[in-house]
Amino acid sequence: MDKKAFFHKFVAFTTAVHQVTHDMTRDIKWDSITPVQYRILEYVAVSQPVTLSEISECQHMSMPNTSRELKKLCDKNLCDKTTDAEDHRKQFISLSKDGQALMDEAFKRIEGRFQQRIQDASEEELEIIDRALDVLQSKVFYSDAPS
Repeated sequence: MDKKAFFHKFVAFTTAVHQVTHDMTRDIKWDSITPVQYRILEYVAVSQPVTLSEISECQHMSMPNTSRELKKLCDKNLCDKTTDAEDHRKQFISLSKDGQALMDEAFKRIEGRFQQRIQDASEEELEIIDRALDVLQSKVFYSDAPS
């Protein structure tokens, strides 16, 4: 296998993933939150509970900016913070009931767009996509990947 061509195919794929993500979430807006806050909520929704540093790293934000945005989300009752019982300096962030309801609504809209994109796929193609997603998740996109 030509590993350089394979890598370029991967780069094209990840770029396409970002574009599709943007397309699927482009007009999901609420008056109460900014796009940055939405991305934080989305990350928390799929990874909770998370720490401030995990949010900061994943969202490519400084710790002070992440902390400020998280405070706004907590003030809007969209996130909850809990202190680690063993290390009182460490806090875990998760969605509050209101935050979960907001993200459920967002994911419902996104799912509708996803279903439209795959509506013409055969059952066999859907099974192939499902297996491909499992392989990508376990071999490429796992969280312990070396940096």
